[in-house]
Amino acid sequence: MRRVGEVVRTAQGLAVLRTLEDDHPEFGTDVVDENLDDVGRVVDVFGPVDRPYVAVSPAEGVRPATLLGDALYAR
Repeated sequence: MRRVGEVVRTAQGLAVLRTLEDDHPEFGTDVVDENLDDVGRVVDVFGPVDRPYVAVSPAEGVRPATLLGDALYAR
């Protein structure tokens, strides 16, 4: 398990994470929180090459607004 980044905003029903460096997860990667609870799946990577943003489509029952400020991890 590796840290993807921190949720910095929500947009169009997605959680948007800022990565720590240029290493980001692949599309379709499952994303979990620090308790290993399923949060969603990576659906997009965008922004600057050296530190991109990652868009995560939330899992059923997960509200993106409740994730603001949380660190999320790739499974």
